[in-house]
Amino acid sequence: MSRTALRLAAPVALVALALTACQAAPEQGGDGDAAASDVCAQMVTNSGGLEDRSFNQASWAGMEQAEDELGVDVNVLVSTSESDLAPNVEAAVGTGCDFVLTVGYELAAATGEEAEANPDVQFAIVDEVVEAPNVRPIVFDTAQASYLAGYLAAGVSESRVVATFGGGNQPPVTLFMDGYVQGVEAYDAAHGTTTQVLGWDVEAQDGIFTGDFENVQLGQATAQSLIAQGADVILPVAGQVGEGAFLASIDAGSSALVIWVDSDGYETLPEEYHPLLLTTVEKNTQAFVVQAIGDLVDSGEVTDEPLVGTLENEGVGLADYHDLADRVSPELQAELDALREQIVSGEVTVESPSAP
Repeated sequence: MSRTALRLAAPVALVALALTACQAAPEQGGDGDAAASDVCAQMVTNSGGLEDRSFNQASWAGMEQAEDELGVDVNVLVSTSESDLAPNVEAAVGTGCDFVLTVGYELAAATGEEAEANPDVQFAIVDEVVEAPNVRPIVFDTAQASYLAGYLAAGVSESRVVATFGGGNQPPVTLFMDGYVQGVEAYDAAHGTTTQVLGWDVEAQDGIFTGDFENVQLGQATAQSLIAQGADVILPVAGQVGEGAFLASIDAGSSALVIWVDSDGYETLPEEYHPLLLTTVEKNTQAFVVQAIGDLVDSGEVTDEPLVGTLENEGVGLADYHDLADRVSPELQAELDALREQIVSGEVTVESPSAP
């Protein structure tokens, strides 16, 4: 039985706003032979469960890495419905552990309540901001990386129609979509092309949402509609629902490509999807979770200092193109490399009302 399976505990809890502050992305790696630490750490998933191929899974990988490298005792409480959220956060605190990690906007409210009641416990929350002196936000400026993804999508599109859709109209979701649309516009401006983007209106801050992050069939139906309108590159920002984009492309016998989010889809998604996976807009969630736990181990002090992933500190970026590397010409890659440097230097600014 796997270590993950052994640690699944009873069901589990999240809300927030915006911030700034950047730190260098923590280094990954280690000898896996750390001395035992006095710190213990609990994690609470959102209702998407642990193996969501997204931020829950990446956060748990960070917890396990912290155990291997820092000697921290770790455990996860898995939420399978909204009713699990607050009880699981309360249960995590009830263990007496020094560090509690919660994942996603669903857990914001419960995180805030427990943090206020337990000021000596270090809380951290992924993809949300909870304003409390002992809650550390772990957030990512994904608009920077999805700007590159939009530029890439326009660069490989043959139909001159690309698309995106989200699981819900929430800042961690729409941040991706804002950057994606702006990246497509940047490609058109540079090349004199006109590429239609379906699914998101930056000005209106509204678009296509499934209202769910788990029902793959909803994603499939949504993607089918986008493909029917000519989209040949799709960015789903909807957790497991995004897998429906692959199914829609396969069922339609189309060559519509998919850009995944959060964790490299080539490593987490079924192999049958690999031929359609263009790239992933990655967040280095695993390393930032290790950083947050390591800081507590080192200092013993609680903090609300945010950890913000950017292109500059490699907290966000584009994954490898894997099987579709031949779709990206050397010229297009050179443009993407230059654009990345321009974003890092501030010459190009990616704007979004959802930016951290």
